[in-house]
Amino acid sequence: MRPAGRAVTDSLYFAYPHFDPPLDRSKLSDPAPVAIVGAGPVGMTAALALARAGVASVLFDAKATFNDGSRAICIARQSYHILERLGALAPFLEKSLGWTTGRSFFRGRQILEFHMPDGPQEKFRPMYNIEQQYIEQYLWEAIAREPLIEARWQSKVTGVEDVPGGVRLDVSDPEGSYSLTAGWLLAADGARSTVRSLRGLRLKGENFEGRYVIADVQMDHDYPTIRRALFDPDCRRGGTILVHRQPDNIWRIDYQLRDGEDEEEATREENVRASVAAVLAEIGHTGDWELEWWSIYSANTLALDDYRDGRVFFIGDSAHIVPIFGVRGLNNGIADADNIAWKLARVIKGTSGETLLDSYTPERRGATLDVFANATKSARFMTPPTPGWQLMRDAALNLALSHPFAGDLANPRQMTPYTYADSPVVSADDPDFTSGPVPGATLPEARVGDRFLSDLLGPGFTLITFDEDLAEKLIGLGIAIVKLQPGSEAAETLAAGPSSAYLVRPDLHIAGRWLKASPETVRAALNLATAGGCHERQGS
Repeated sequence: MRPAGRAVTDSLYFAYPHFDPPLDRSKLSDPAPVAIVGAGPVGMTAALALARAGVASVLFDAKATFNDGSRAICIARQSYHILERLGALAPFLEKSLGWTTGRSFFRGRQILEFHMPDGPQEKFRPMYNIEQQYIEQYLWEAIAREPLIEARWQSKVTGVEDVPGGVRLDVSDPEGSYSLTAGWLLAADGARSTVRSLRGLRLKGENFEGRYVIADVQMDHDYPTIRRALFDPDCRRGGTILVHRQPDNIWRIDYQLRDGEDEEEATREENVRASVAAVLAEIGHTGDWELEWWSIYSANTLALDDYRDGRVFFIGDSAHIVPIFGVRGLNNGIADADNIAWKLARVIKGTSGETLLDSYTPERRGATLDVFANATKSARFMTPPTPGWQLMRDAALNLALSHPFAGDLANPRQMTPYTYADSPVVSADDPDFTSGPVPGATLPEARVGDRFLSDLLGPGFTLITFDEDLAEKLIGLGIAIVKLQPGSEAAETLAAGPSSAYLVRPDLHIAGRWLKASPETVRAALNLATAGGCHERQGS
C-alpha cells in the first residue's frame, strides 16, 4: 500500500510528491510487528534498518508529502556508513556535496580555518551537504523497493494505549478512523511529538536565547563547499551568520535575530528578502538570486529522561532536541534509529531477550548528553546567552585577530560518533592494548587491498581476527568472521597483533576487543552484547 506520488511545483528545483491515504481499507487493523510514527529521515531509517534485519513495519505520517525546505542539510561520515548498509547510499553520493573545511570570520577578517580528519583510508568524506527534501526522497525510494515496509500517509495517530504484548494505536485519515495493535512502537514524530504528548512525557533541559532565521537561496555563486561563519558582520552587528553550499545552486543562510527583534515581523517575506540581500552583499554576491524557503529556530538542549516507555521507544527529535551547531540533530537521530532497530529485530526474531532493549537509553541518551556538552559550548559561542558570555566571546574574537590560537574557540566541534564506553552490553577493554579504538567506539575505516574494512563486515555481528586458528574455532558461532593479515593497514589502525580480535556490532560499534583473543572471551562478549546485561523491565 505505497501510494504513487503526484508532482507539485512549489519549488524551483524540487518536485514534491503527493501521497494519498490508504485506499485499500480491508487490512488496516491487521496487527503489525512494529509501528513507526513519523516518516521523516529518522523514521524511514528505522523502517529500512528493521527491514534489513527481516522485520516488517508500518510507517505512519500525518502529512501528504515530504518536509519542505532544507532543514537538516549536513550528513556526517558515520551516517553515510549507515545509509550504505541500508541500501540507500547511491543517490546520496551522486547528489550531495562533500566537504572537509570550515572558515570563521570576525568583522570581515578570517580568524579560523579548520579541517576535519580525512584521507585515502576513508571511504567517505567527513561531511556532506544535501537538502532534506532529497534526504527524504532517497530514503523513500529505498522504502518503495522494500516489501517489508508499509507506508500510510495522511494518517494521524490520535491514541496510544498499552495492551498485553503490544501497543494499540488509534489512527485517523481523510477516509476514516481505525485501530491496530503493534508489538512495538517507534516514535519518530519530531520535536512536537504527538506520541510523546499522548504518553504524558515532556522534554527537559535548557533553552538558549539565540534565534535564527534560516533561508534557502538559489543563486550562482563560486565559493567552495565549506562552512562559513561570520561573527559581528557589517550587515548584522553583534550577530552571527552561517552559510552552506548545497546541490542545485541552493545556498543555506542562517542569520541571528537581534535581542527584542519580533519573530513574526522578522519572518515576513519582505523582511527576509531584505536581510538575505544584506548577507549576500556581505559575502560579495552581486548577481541574481531567488528566495526558495525560510523558517526560524532556537538553539535548545532538551531530552527525555528515558527514551523508552514500556513498548514505546523515542528516536530522533521526539527524544531530544539539540542545537544545529556542529550538525548533530539529524545525525544523532539516524544513529538512534540504527541502534534500536538491530536490537529490536533480534528481540522480535527471538535471538535476544528483551533485556537487550534496556541498553538503548543508556547508549543513546549518553550520546545526547555528549552532544549537549559539545553543542552547548558551540551555542554559547555562536549565541552568547548573557552579557557576560557576550563579553567573553567578543574578547576572544578580538584576540583572534592578532593571536591565531584564539580562533580555535570559534571551532564548532563537528559531530563525531559517540563511544558507548559505559554501555551494559559492551565488554570491558583489554588492558594490554595501548592504542586503537576502544570497546563502544565505532570501527575505524582502513584499506584492505582494493576494498575498505567496512566492506568486509557481515549484516549482523562480525569478528575481525588476525589469527587463523581462532577463526577456525569460531566457525558456526552464527556471526561473520573476517580474517586479516597481521601487519596490514587494518592491523595498524586497530593496533592489533597476530592473536588479536575485534567483535563488531551490526551498528558498527565495537562490542569487545582482545590483544590475545580466545574462543571463550569472544563467546562471553557476544553473549553480553546480545543478551543485554540488564535486569528485565517490569510490565514490558
